[in-house]
Parts: sequence; C-alpha cells; structure tokens
Amino acid sequence: MNGDFVFVDELVPGIRWDAKYATWDNFTGKPVDGYPANRIVGTKALCTALDDVRRQAETLGLGLLLWDAYRPQRAVDRFLRWSTEPEDGRTKSRHYPNIDRAAMIEQGYVARRSAHSRGSTVDLTLYHLATGDLVAMGGDHDLMDPISHHRAAGLPPAATANRDQLRDLMCAGGFRPYDCEWWHYTLADEPYPDTYFDFPILAN
Repeated sequence: MNGDFVFVDELVPGIRWDAKYATWDNFTGKPVDGYPANRIVGTKALCTALDDVRRQAETLGLGLLLWDAYRPQRAVDRFLRWSTEPEDGRTKSRHYPNIDRAAMIEQGYVARRSAHSRGSTVDLTLYHLATGDLVAMGGDHDLMDPISHHRAAGLPPAATANRDQLRDLMCAGGFRPYDCEWWHYTLADEPYPDTYFDFPILAN
C-alpha cells in the first residue's frame, strides 16, 4: 500500500464500514477485482477530514457509515467489462432498474477513471448513534437513477432533509458533492488530484 494510504478505521475512531465491492452486495453481484479484504482505505488527508466530519456528526447524534473510499483502477476496469456483458437480471431491479448497463457510463454513474482511485473520495451515509439504524435517504447506495441525485424530485421531505444534512456536514468538512449520487464526496484539497492508483486492498 502507498505510504500515504491507510485503513480509515485506524485513523477515524468509531467509524463504521461495509466495503460493498469486497462482498456480493453490489451492482455487479459478486466481489470486485482489487477488493480481497473488506476494509476501507484512503489517504491520510481523507482520514483527517472525515474525522472532523465524524466529530461534528456526533454532536447531532449521528455517525458515519462508509461503503467505499480508495478504489483500485483494476476495479474500475472490471466495472467497464461488466457493463458490456450480457444482462442476467440479478442486480438490475435494485441498482439500475430504468437503464441498461452501458448507460451507467453515459449517464455518469460509472467512470472510466474514477476519483475514488485517487484515494480521497468516499461513499458514505449517516446512522443514528442511539440505535445504529441508517438515516433514511430515499434510496440505497449505487442506485443508478435520477432519484439518487441531490435534491431529486419526488423524495419524502425527511429524506431530502437528511441528504441536505449529510451534504452540509461534508461540505463543512472540506468535501465536494457529486450531483448524481447523494453518497459520493471528494476532498476539495485532495493530495493526488492527477494520480490513479491500482494497488489491491489487502487485509494488512
């Protein structure tokens, strides 16, 4: 692992994670190349900023749950190959109900070169510290649909407010949102803005 990259949970106390691409619970329907371990990796700068967000969220009775941060380029390449494979329907209804696989790239849900591979982008949500329950956001991670856009029309008012709260916390912590995905944020002052890494995420 690059010397400036770390396991996020080692620098951000109390963080929860579920590395979706290390599991079968993702839009490809199986673990993805580059994710042999269910851990979240990111730059030290990412961790510092996330810890600031975590501490502010705690004052509101909320915690952070991470789904992804650093993403090896080989995982992105796997997404691109998957988008050309025949449709089997296994994950379509949950993750891309209204578009074809190839349209994920055209519509900006899957990038040929992902900001995640630079190490300072994170996919995350909020949860209630008192119960552990996820905050209602009006849609799941990697739902590739206009309903996932910030301020999407037709959301319950509470979900819109919750998305706004996450956005406010992240922007105050130095992150930029991505309009198409309410869960996706990139550190504004990222240390490797032009470098796309490809080392795998190993257990240690």
